[in-house]
Amino acid sequence: MQKPSYILLLCGLLFYLSGQGQTYSNNRKAQQAFEKAGNQLKNNQYDLAIASLESAISLDPGFAAAHQQLGDIYRRQERYEQAVPHYSRVLQLDSSLTALTWFGLGESLLNTGRYSEALHALEKYAATPGSDSPGQRLTKKYIADCHFSLTALKHPQPFQPYNPGSSLNSPYDEYFPRLTADYQTIIFTRKEHNRENFYESTRDSSGAWRSASLLQGDINSELYNEGAHCISPDGKYLFFTGCNRPDGLGSCDIYVSRREDNRWGTPHNLGAPVNSGGWEAQPALAADGRTLYFVSNRRGGQGGYDIWKSVLQSNGQWGQPQNLGPAINTPYDESSPYIHADNRTLYFASNGWPGFGNKDIFKSQMDSAGNWQSPVNLGYPINDHHEQSALSVSMNGRQAFFSTRRSDALGGLDIYSFDLPQEVMPHPVAYLKGIIVDAENEAPIQADVAVTDIQADQVVYHEQADYEDGTFLAPLPFGKTYALHIKQPGYLFFSENYPLDDSTKINDAYEIRIALSRIKVGSTGTLNNIFFDVNRYELLPKSKSDLDNLIEFLNLNKTVRVEIGGHTDNTGSETHNQTLSENRAKAVRDYLIHAGIATARLTYKGYGQSQPIASNDTDEGRQLNRRTDFKIIE
Repeated sequence: MQKPSYILLLCGLLFYLSGQGQTYSNNRKAQQAFEKAGNQLKNNQYDLAIASLESAISLDPGFAAAHQQLGDIYRRQERYEQAVPHYSRVLQLDSSLTALTWFGLGESLLNTGRYSEALHALEKYAATPGSDSPGQRLTKKYIADCHFSLTALKHPQPFQPYNPGSSLNSPYDEYFPRLTADYQTIIFTRKEHNRENFYESTRDSSGAWRSASLLQGDINSELYNEGAHCISPDGKYLFFTGCNRPDGLGSCDIYVSRREDNRWGTPHNLGAPVNSGGWEAQPALAADGRTLYFVSNRRGGQGGYDIWKSVLQSNGQWGQPQNLGPAINTPYDESSPYIHADNRTLYFASNGWPGFGNKDIFKSQMDSAGNWQSPVNLGYPINDHHEQSALSVSMNGRQAFFSTRRSDALGGLDIYSFDLPQEVMPHPVAYLKGIIVDAENEAPIQADVAVTDIQADQVVYHEQADYEDGTFLAPLPFGKTYALHIKQPGYLFFSENYPLDDSTKINDAYEIRIALSRIKVGSTGTLNNIFFDVNRYELLPKSKSDLDNLIEFLNLNKTVRVEIGGHTDNTGSETHNQTLSENRAKAVRDYLIHAGIATARLTYKGYGQSQPIASNDTDEGRQLNRRTDFKIIE
């Protein structure tokens, strides 16, 4: 991924190759070595050019142009530490050789974390008359980086990265750590001998990571590199980047593979409009499975590499990608998007927003109107002058995984985990992890699963359970109450209520087993999302999700007649409870009739406190006994 600064860099190289300025040495052999380097640079033979320039400098230590050229090459190769002394030497020998010396020195110092010195050099270049507009724009951006860094260094964030050791890391590079919603499986990319492949590790009973192994199946190939991926919350789908494949639309495309019987199936190219003739990579799937974020250099962006999104349509196809706009993207490069399971917190890497040099990790949150807020740098020392990317954050928002180079690494890039500072945490999320089976024979059912925010009457999750094992996983932000509905033709629908508003339960995973009953006379279903005020029988608005699902069930099963039953706990008199239960059952019956269900298909009955399903000695038991159900009577 080329950086905008290379435009200036290449201009600098061509400046010397064209013979402008003082590019000569009085030492004939030094001059010959310099000219030889020029020819090697024209052929992109950088290592040979470095050797020729080193020879020229050894023959003539005062050869300013050779020092400048060598500094430019090291900067081109991002070997900034080695570039700095050569630029500094040019300024000692011939400070008027070219103003680009100040720019090269400033950029190199910035990318080695020497911000005060970098600021001085960049301000010198900015004051040079006649520099081109792109150069001034980039210099202004770098100066902003220096000011930001000098301030941020005074306010370090708590940061204690943990290296999980050889279970995940190796002497090779490991990067792009992505975890399933339950944080029990991690999939990452390892680069061995210039080959990228996917590896996987799972936690043992103590929570430690087992030794990572290659993903099994058809996903890792012998001919191509695989990487820059994301995994669906349930761990069943892997979206990844594949480059230069025969079925590709551009240089790099986004593919998807499905896990079947612990093996990954043949990857499928997502095709247009997600992929184009350009470069598409680094997918990030929202927790609801319906929004795909990715990086592309296609037309219509803000410049460089931008973050885009595509929304899954009702026909199962991905919609036309939309650029996230200037609230997220800059004229420079954005990469490695990660959308947290709260569906409103985006982490990404950028070298366009003010940072510490190279790429930093930023966080942006979506407001209630759907607009992205101004990105926030995660701060020092999470970010520093090295390149950071590919952050993953736990559902409770407390822990993050990323790759970086540190002194305790096993080699190259290693995967680390760390606790996120409070101010850059996302909204905490829990999840429902369920399995749906037939109540009679225990066979898994690929049922329809919907979760509704009952206060907003908004469906926040809608998928089918897995066709192999009947499982599903629904991430849900804390602070709201949700209704879960399970539907399958030929079965009673299932309803349950989950109040996720207790901050002490942020780490909870609601793991449930749902046994669906077939439609037959005598079968009973409980409507766990029917609500009344205390001692009242007027339906509350938040009952709508259950009522609508019951209406849908009756419309799909035209021959079914049902009895609506009302039940209470034993609080109050038996007579009062009997009357209350009858009125509540009638309220539900009347709602259904008003919605168009034939009166002849509906009866109602109040059972008062006569049919408890739990003890009335506890609050939890009494809550279970206060219920509305429906029974198939014909």
